[in-house]
Amino acid sequence: MTVMTLNDLQIRDKALEPIADKVLAGGRLSFEEGMTLFHTPDFPSLARLANHVREKKVGDKAYYVHSLRLSQTNICYVNCTFCGFQRKFGEEGVWDMDLQDVWDYVDQYYHPDLTEIHISSGHHPKRDWQYYLDLVHGLTTRYPGVQVKAWTAAEIHHFTKITRPRKTYREVLSELKEAGLVAMPGGGAEIFAERVRREVARAKVTAEGWLEVHRTAHELGIPTNATMLYGHIETLEERLDHMMRLRDLQDDTGGFYSFIPLAFQPDNNQLARELNKSEFTTGLDDLRNLAVARIILDNFPHIKGYWIMITPELTQVTLSSGVSDIDGTIKDERIAHASGANTEKGMTEGELLRLIKDAGRTPVLRDALYKELKVYA
Repeated sequence: MTVMTLNDLQIRDKALEPIADKVLAGGRLSFEEGMTLFHTPDFPSLARLANHVREKKVGDKAYYVHSLRLSQTNICYVNCTFCGFQRKFGEEGVWDMDLQDVWDYVDQYYHPDLTEIHISSGHHPKRDWQYYLDLVHGLTTRYPGVQVKAWTAAEIHHFTKITRPRKTYREVLSELKEAGLVAMPGGGAEIFAERVRREVARAKVTAEGWLEVHRTAHELGIPTNATMLYGHIETLEERLDHMMRLRDLQDDTGGFYSFIPLAFQPDNNQLARELNKSEFTTGLDDLRNLAVARIILDNFPHIKGYWIMITPELTQVTLSSGVSDIDGTIKDERIAHASGANTEKGMTEGELLRLIKDAGRTPVLRDALYKELKVYA
């Protein structure tokens, strides 16, 4: 990679120049400098700066995975106001898979190239703890070579509440790891700001609890990912605070693989109705959010563009704005689509390869632990 200079960035906003100079020299940005990134009208220069950080970390590579989304139930008692996925017992559209139902479901989508099964679902009030251990162990043994990346920090917190006697985060995670868990997704983070959390996820794990679950997982050798739900009632300052807290934890543990901003989906949920909101986040907001994240989260290996929520077309553009991972084939995603995502529920490998190659990047097939399985010429 050639050495980039301030002249290469063609900066029009003078406020960006000292920040860009700092980034190019390998420096770390402050909160105030991060807010300048969010407010600059010079988005093209911001994108070029984020792309520089991206290429310094991974060159021209863009990662994807063969993944199956498994949501074994949509029964949930948490009542997050942004969620269109949750159901109560007996409601229309409810599902709740027993173990045999899970095996039958996975059998529909299993193929020899399947790399990971990504599990996230509702907080079921009546399933016992052994069910989850048996689920992880059963998937691991029935589908050799497929990695189980399962359950958000919010669900781990829920598991501690259903165990008798009540287990700690460390005990729950240790037992899941022994059953075959290899990694965790990053959901449940929403926005860490307490003001927002009281409005959108009052009954969910606290921000401090979410961070402690991930800290514990990292201490146990379980790598994780991190998300942020944006585009609803949060401020730009609260977005940046969220990123800063993740950066601090990553400094301590080094256990995060990727950061995934999740755009709010304005349909079929209480929050959208309360806000009278039907518009999706704009493409520029999505791109800016990812670019700022790439620059601020200097200790995260990857920033992920989640095509389910921002469309494959915009995801392709993000590969020049800081993003180095576009998730993967996914197959039968249900959570985002329940709240209005208007993309397909999965993509073929061929579609992903075309998306990456046409963006001028080198596709890299990875596993759940970011081991490179195939690098395309």
